Amino acid sequence: MGSGCRGAPVWERGRRRVTVVYLDLVFLLNGVVDYLLLLSAGRLAGECLHRGRLALGAVLGGLYAGAVFLPGMGFLVLPPCKIGAAVLMLLCAYGGSRHLLRVSLVFFAGSAAFGGGVFALSLLGGRGIAVQNGVFYSALDLRLILLSAAVCYGVLRLAFGRGAGHSPGELRSAVVTLGERKVSLTALVDTGHTLTDPVSGQPVLVAEGERMTGLFPPGEAPGRAALADPAGALEGLSETALGRRLRLLPYRAVGVECGFLLAVRSDSVRVGREDYGAILVALSPTPVSDGGGYSALIGA
Repeated sequence: MGSGCRGAPVWERGRRRVTVVYLDLVFLLNGVVDYLLLLSAGRLAGECLHRGRLALGAVLGGLYAGAVFLPGMGFLVLPPCKIGAAVLMLLCAYGGSRHLLRVSLVFFAGSAAFGGGVFALSLLGGRGIAVQNGVFYSALDLRLILLSAAVCYGVLRLAFGRGAGHSPGELRSAVVTLGERKVSLTALVDTGHTLTDPVSGQPVLVAEGERMTGLFPPGEAPGRAALADPAGALEGLSETALGRRLRLLPYRAVGVECGFLLAVRSDSVRVGREDYGAILVALSPTPVSDGGGYSALIGA
């Protein structure tokens, strides 16, 4: 969307200046840049990433950029069409996310920064940049385009990282598996989180209880009120299919001398590239993140 793409040769025919634009290069370069922008927006916003959905959004952006140059498609350069295409890309990549607005704002900020970065680098390199039907194209090669994206991503990550309570580098996508059921969420790997299983000594993943309902059979997931009374919830769920996997987990926190969380024994927990195995997943009755950037905690 509005990203740099490689232009075509320009020559004179009589007195008329003719510009040739290769649609395959327009699609390829805009698609690559859109993928990087969507990926950067998700990482900076602390959102769980799904590569297939990111690729689908990038393909949509590349198709839009190519369609702009087709005969009779001039209406696509109108602002409502541009905004509509960007919204569709974001819905493809992050539709259904609770943080869609945050990701969208970061995406538009990153797009603006990237466009400015490409323009600045083109001036420093002594090469012009032009706009055809609202889409950038120039003689810049792919390496310079990607370098611009990397520089802009680094600047945005530094800016957003300083404004956040935790560095985006500490956020990891997590997958909890129990039988045939799986739940995906974003976890913060926190060195200050020391909660462990008192029996095995293994680390414990603390997750928002409402985000873990997918692990339970329909109608058996404990609600927030039940999680606030873990002993009562354990007694009420003891006869269910997952009753033998549930237990009370003692913990200490600021202002809590000795409390309990309802925990479930998973089949596996994977955080980023690390497989923690069949560890306990503690179900928190309240959000674990003030800003909502993550929904689970695990010790480093």
